[in-house]
Amino acid sequence: MQQILGYVRVSTREQNLGRQLAAMRKMGIEPQNIYMDKISGKDFVRPQYQKLMQRIDDETILCIHSIDRLGRNYREVLEQWQKITKVKGADIVVLDMPLLDTRRGKDLLGTFVSDLILQVLSFVAENERHNIRQRQAEGIAEAHRRGVRFGRPQKPLPQGFACVYQAWRRGELSLNQAARKINMPVSTFYNKCQQQKEREKRRK
Repeated sequence: MQQILGYVRVSTREQNLGRQLAAMRKMGIEPQNIYMDKISGKDFVRPQYQKLMQRIDDETILCIHSIDRLGRNYREVLEQWQKITKVKGADIVVLDMPLLDTRRGKDLLGTFVSDLILQVLSFVAENERHNIRQRQAEGIAEAHRRGVRFGRPQKPLPQGFACVYQAWRRGELSLNQAARKINMPVSTFYNKCQQQKEREKRRK
């Protein structure tokens, strides 16, 4: 008996699945037949996708909203497409690209056109992913050059740190004594002292 399954995916938990789910409902797919992942599309190690693959057989029509919802790794998208359509014998319908509907054009020409379009779109999806990573890396590098710091803001130094630090530098206090004096772990006090030394060097 023929079954229609849907697969939707977003990269992060903050992103909304609404548009993809609305498209699935429009296709008449029952909620229990829609598989949803909130995870990166860099590979296919995804819990709901793996469950979906267990259900797919030669009586299945799989609907996805767009090719990049299936994945963003060019080679792996092609491999999964072949596995679904050739090995399992199912059909795939890409809703925003009517030419990518394996129910149509089952002859040699139709299969060739579908495979060609898939390769182009998969390449574009992976290329865009690469460009995003590159832009992020360039943005982070530029921010570092401007002195922008990422991560959690550092806690302010305890009151009296400067005086204790100077006393330690002059040898008036041991490392353990200095750390205890301002109630800091020895390793933390030592690291803060090294950072302070670097700041003093840069100011000279």
